[in-house]
Amino acid sequence: MPIVTFPKVNTKKKPKPQKPQLPPRPNPQQTAIIYCEGNFGRIDGKTANGLIRHSEKYKILSVIDSTKAGQDSGMALDDIPNNIPICRDLAEAIEIAGGAPDSFIFGIAPLSGMLSEHERGIMLEAINLGMNIVNGLHEFLNDDPEFAAASAANNVTILDVRKPRPRKNLRVFTGRINDVTCPRIAVLGTDCAIGKRTTATVLTKALNDHGIKAVMVGTGQTGLIQGARYGIALDSIASNFCAGEVEAEVVTAFENEKPDVIIIEGQSSLGHPAFSSSAFILRGSCPNGVVLQHAPKRPHRCDFEHMPMPTPESEIHLIETFSDTKVIGLTVNHENMNDDEIGEAITHYEDTLGIPATDALTRSPTHLVEMVLLAFPVLGKKMLAAAE
Repeated sequence: MPIVTFPKVNTKKKPKPQKPQLPPRPNPQQTAIIYCEGNFGRIDGKTANGLIRHSEKYKILSVIDSTKAGQDSGMALDDIPNNIPICRDLAEAIEIAGGAPDSFIFGIAPLSGMLSEHERGIMLEAINLGMNIVNGLHEFLNDDPEFAAASAANNVTILDVRKPRPRKNLRVFTGRINDVTCPRIAVLGTDCAIGKRTTATVLTKALNDHGIKAVMVGTGQTGLIQGARYGIALDSIASNFCAGEVEAEVVTAFENEKPDVIIIEGQSSLGHPAFSSSAFILRGSCPNGVVLQHAPKRPHRCDFEHMPMPTPESEIHLIETFSDTKVIGLTVNHENMNDDEIGEAITHYEDTLGIPATDALTRSPTHLVEMVLLAFPVLGKKMLAAAE
C-alpha cells in the first residue's frame, strides 16, 4: 500500500480526559430511566452506554444497575460527571425522579435478544406504574399477550424498536444510490459493540461544527432510540430487503437534507461469521470511503471467546476486496488502554497502515475532520466557503 502523507495526530499524554465531543443534549419532552442491571459500561450495556453519551429523543433521569449504584453514570462510563445517577432498583429510580417518568428503556443488548423471567417482571412493573416501554430486543413485546394486556390496562405504549414494517412495505435495492452525489462514508469495525455508532455520531457533529453539512444514517436499535432521523434496525429485516432498506434511507436523507456528506453507521464486522449486516451496509450504501473502528486490547470477538480478533489489515483487505471503496482512516476503541497506550496505538497504525488514525473520544474531533478532508478535498472547499 502506498504511504499517504497527512497531518500527524498529537499522541502526547493528556493530564485529564477530554469530554466526549458529542451533540449537546437538548431539552426533550420525554423523560426516561434506563434498565441496565449488571451491564452498564460493559459490552452488552451498549444501548444504555450510548444513551448516556447522547440522546435527542429522551431526557435520561437515571440508570438502574445495582452493581454500580450510587455512582454518577458519566464518571462510571467516561470519567466525566453528568449528574445522571445510577440506582440500585426501579423504586429508587422513581424516588429520585420524584415520580414515574414517561418511559422505561431496556438498555441491555444481549446476544440472545430475549428477556429473562426477572427482566419480564421488572418491565411489567414499569408498565403497571404507568411508564411507556422502549424495547430494543428481538423479542417483540406487543406480540406478547401478557404485555399487550398490561399496556392496554394501563394506557401505555410499547415501542418495539427492532420490529420492521410489514413485508409489503419493505424496499428492495434499485440502484438509486447512484443519484446520491455527495460522499458517503461508512463507519465499520473489526467486531460487534466496538464503538462504530459513537464514532459515527462524533464524526457527524464534528463535520457540522466545521461548516460541512453532515447527516447520519443509523442501522441499529440504539441509534434509533437516541433519535436518529434516518435509519433502520437492519438486523431484524429479511435479508433480501436489507440492501434496499439501507439504500432507501441514504437516498431519503440525501433528498431531504441535501447534505455535503452522509455518514452511515456500521454493524458487526464484514469478517464476522455470525453476522451479515456489514455486507448489506456496503452493498446498500455503496460508500465512497470507510472509517474502520478497532479495539487493540480486545483479545477475542465479544460473545465468542474461541474467535480471536482480526487485525485491521485483514479487515481492510476484506472490505476493499468485497466493495469498490477505500478505508480512509482508523479509529481506536480505547477499552483496557491508558492514554500512553492509545497514543502508541495511533502512531503504530498510522505508520503501518499509511492512513490517519485517532480515538473519537479521547482525542480532538478535529482529527476526524482532517481524516475526511484528506480523502475528500472537495469538502474542504465547502468548509472554507462556510467560514467566509
